[in-house]
Amino acid sequence: MKAISGALLSLSLAFVATSAFADGDPEKGERVFRKCQACHAVGEDARNKVGPALNGVVGAEWGHVNDYRYSKSLLEGKEEGRVWDEETLTAYLRKPRDVIPRGRMAFAGLRKDQEIADIIAYLGQFNEDGTKK
Repeated sequence: MKAISGALLSLSLAFVATSAFADGDPEKGERVFRKCQACHAVGEDARNKVGPALNGVVGAEWGHVNDYRYSKSLLEGKEEGRVWDEETLTAYLRKPRDVIPRGRMAFAGLRKDQEIADIIAYLGQFNEDGTKK
C-alpha cells in the first residue's frame, strides 16, 4: 500500500511540476543561461565547447550533436531512444548526476524550479541550426 501511495504521490508531483514549467520566461532564461556559457553555446554562431552546443536540444534525442564526443552513459541513453523532453531536461537541470550518473557535466544543478522553467523556455526558442523559431 505504501508503494502505491508513494508512486501516486510521485506521479502527481511530476504532473504539477511539468505543468508549472510550461510558464517559463525565455528572457529570464537567457540570463540564467549565463551560468552555462562557460561550457555551452546557443545561436547561429554556436560551437561546441567543453559541452556541446545546445541548439535544438529541446525535443532532440540524446547525443544529437554529431561532432561532439559524448560520455558512454549518455550514448547508452541515446541507444535506448531517450529524448531531451521537458521532463528529462527538468530532472537533468535540477540534478545532472541523477539522470546521467557517469556523465561529464560538472555543474551541480539549478535549485529554483522557475529558473529551470525559464532556461527550458530559452533553449526551446532555438532550431538545430541556431536560428530562433
